[in-house]
Amino acid sequence: MGLPAGHVTDVPGLSRTAQLKALGNGVVPQQAVHALRSLLRTTGTGEHASAA
Repeated sequence: MGLPAGHVTDVPGLSRTAQLKALGNGVVPQQAVHALRSLLRTTGTGEHASAA
């Protein structure tokens, strides 16, 4: 998913059900980056935003 190994599974006391819920409610980082870059390109602000 693009997250470091153990990002959710190494949290002490977090049940398997809670781990799946945490992952299921998140956005995959690579998808979020792609979506934001696409939106910024569409609005014509992509180059300025990436330099900030």
